[in-house]
Amino acid sequence: MNLNLTGNHVKITPAMRNYVSAKLVKIKNHSDNIIDINVTLSVEKLSQKAEANVHLRGKDIFAEAKSSNMYASIDSLVEKLDRGIIKNKEKNTTHRSNNNLKNQDLEHSD
Repeated sequence: MNLNLTGNHVKITPAMRNYVSAKLVKIKNHSDNIIDINVTLSVEKLSQKAEANVHLRGKDIFAEAKSSNMYASIDSLVEKLDRGIIKNKEKNTTHRSNNNLKNQDLEHSD
């Protein structure tokens, strides 16, 4: 998993980098198909904004969060990404289980 961290109008400190990396471990535990994650932290007047684009095998998931505190924005962003990855994982497992049912022979009762 590659992590790209970018800052717009904000300097990325080592503490911020470590905080984001520690939070993204939660996402990494839910899916083994993560190729890379692009995180952008930005400041717009009074709001702190965090955006992320997670590139999975076969799908990209985008999420953004705004707050008055950068760390709160990162927490909210990770929660949104976590829900999106779990939803994608559940969708893939249901498609796989439906394909197995289609290939089975039907039993006919006479």
